Amino acid sequence: MSESFDGLVRVQQIDPVGMVTIRGDLTDAAFREAVGGAVGPIPDTRRINGGASGGLAWMSPDELMLFCPAADAPAAAVGLADRLARQHHLAVDVSDARAVFRLTGAAVRDVLAKGAPVDLAPGRFEPGEIRRTRLGQVAVAFWLTDAETAELVCFRSVADFVAEWLRIAAATDAPVGFHAL
Repeated sequence: MSESFDGLVRVQQIDPVGMVTIRGDLTDAAFREAVGGAVGPIPDTRRINGGASGGLAWMSPDELMLFCPAADAPAAAVGLADRLARQHHLAVDVSDARAVFRLTGAAVRDVLAKGAPVDLAPGRFEPGEIRRTRLGQVAVAFWLTDAETAELVCFRSVADFVAEWLRIAAATDAPVGFHAL
């Protein structure tokens, strides 16, 4: 999906985005200090600091995802690996393996709710929270950057499927009106 789609929400694939997977013991003070010193504070469980244009996301109890400019990802991975050299860790550039979409509009919660088993109600899912889940039958992670904007990450191998799924879910003749006022 190189172009955007306008329906109940605007759907855009945003490329390129740099992404570095960071794995290790998130409870270890030395690990937290090394990562935090390189890329900023480690977010709390199911939180993201920033977004696809630059930020750090909690992905699981032993995994973080760094978002950065694509050109910076290889050096960021090497820099993190150097800082974590004395610890069990993984820091790898996964930019080429992932795709990122941005959804913008008042119906963003409704569109995502059509295929994700997540309580997207205001007060239950707010900007700065991230969920790893599925959309339809594929693995995704998404978060709100504000009340009407979501960013979504999926494997690049299923990006065409996700783009088409989002286009259908956001079709103007398919409103739900549950979350959107």
